[in-house]
Amino acid sequence: MKRKIIFYENYFMDFYLSQESKVQEKIQYVLELIRQVERVPEKFLKHMEGTNGLFEIRIAFKSNIYRIFCCFDDGQLVVLFNGFQKKSQKTPKQELLKAEKIMKEYFESKSEEK
Repeated sequence: MKRKIIFYENYFMDFYLSQESKVQEKIQYVLELIRQVERVPEKFLKHMEGTNGLFEIRIAFKSNIYRIFCCFDDGQLVVLFNGFQKKSQKTPKQELLKAEKIMKEYFESKSEEK
């Protein structure tokens, strides 16, 4: 099984390119896991409660925690949105709102293409 992963706009790449190379390697590892494994462990991919289909990709490197928001489209596609370094236990509300806004924008742009 291979999931196709796409990046919507530059949100993810801007985040990714701002990270040091070891963090980038860890991100690549987790993305490859999501691409290959049918049932991805919650340690790496978790549904965000109270959202309409938003997931967070979970990356831990040394003592740092990183999150990348995404969603599925057509069952296989993982669309990557914004990412951030997590500083506390709770996901920052503004990051969640930003991800929901980007997801809405993605699906609206997709429906305009049809």
